[in-house]
Amino acid sequence: MTKAFKKKLNRGDLLIGTIVTLPVTEITEIYCQSGFDWLFVDLEHSAMTLKDVKCILQTAAPSTPCLVRVPAIDEIWIKKVLDLGASGIIVPQVKSVEDAKRAVQLCKYPPQGIRSVGISRAQGYGGKFQEYVESANERTIIIIQIEHVDAVDNIEKILQVSGIDGVFIGPYDLSASMGKTGLINDPEVQKAIKQIKNQTIQAKIPIGIFGATPEAVKSYIKSDYTLIAVGIDTMQIVNAANHIVRLLK
Repeated sequence: MTKAFKKKLNRGDLLIGTIVTLPVTEITEIYCQSGFDWLFVDLEHSAMTLKDVKCILQTAAPSTPCLVRVPAIDEIWIKKVLDLGASGIIVPQVKSVEDAKRAVQLCKYPPQGIRSVGISRAQGYGGKFQEYVESANERTIIIIQIEHVDAVDNIEKILQVSGIDGVFIGPYDLSASMGKTGLINDPEVQKAIKQIKNQTIQAKIPIGIFGATPEAVKSYIKSDYTLIAVGIDTMQIVNAANHIVRLLK
C-alpha cells in the first residue's frame, strides 16, 4: 500500500484526501469506501490519542494510506506514530534547514537517521521485523509543512535537504505568521504561496495544499498541486447538518 502510494506521489498523480480529527472508526471506514486516495490523520490540532490513531490505521488498512501529522518535530511522537504503522509523517512548522534535517533524521533508521528500533505494529509485531527495517527508510513518506513566513524566506535551502518526499503548504498558519490570519486570498499571502509552489516544483518535489471545499481546491489542481486535502471531518458534518436544517426549517 505505502510503496504504491509513494510511487504515485513521486509520479505526480493527483491524490485526493481529507483530514481526520475524530477518533471514530466508522468515519474512517466511510472515507475509505468513498474512494479517497489517502487520509490526513491530524494529531496536531485534534484531541486524538496514539491509541485512536492506531484504530484509524487498522481500519484504513490495507486499502487507504494514512499520513499522520504529528504535533511537533519531536522524536517521541514521530517514533511512536511510525511504529504504529503509518504510511508516513506530516511534519508541521518546518521553518529552517535544521528543522527539515531533523525531521528526516527522526523518520529514518541508522545510518541515514536516528530512529530507534523496536518491536511494534509496523513490523507485524515482530513477525516481519527484518523485512520492515530493511525497507522502512525507502518506503516511509516524509512530508514537511511550509506554513510560516520564515520558511518562505528559507524555502530554497530547505528543499535541498535529502529525504523530503513532499511539501504541504499550510495556508492558514502561513497567513497568521504574516499578520493576516485567515486571509488566505490576501495578495501578499498568495504571493508567498506561489513562491513556495514555484520553488518546490522547480526542485521536482511533489507539492500539496489544504482547501476547505472542493471548489477551493479546483484552482490548486489546475496549478500543479498533486497532494490535496479537502475538508475536515468535523466541518463536513457541520455543513451537512446545517444544510438539512436550512432545507427543512
